[in-house]
Amino acid sequence: MLLERISIDPGICHGQACVKGTRIPVHQIVRMLANGDTVDDLIAEYPSLSREDFMACLDYAGHHDEHFA
Repeated sequence: MLLERISIDPGICHGQACVKGTRIPVHQIVRMLANGDTVDDLIAEYPSLSREDFMACLDYAGHHDEHFA
């Protein structure tokens, strides 16, 4: 699922992991969730993203937690 929803491109956001097709970094989504935003809140704020995009961000963070320390 990660490869379908998360991309890393040196030319986009300095190579940070982003939701594919956007310039929204994974770390931004994870931090908003950690600060109390719900997935439903974020879907309302980012209507182009799906629940699966948010779950992919969490999955990515779980597999790459050293970058989120």
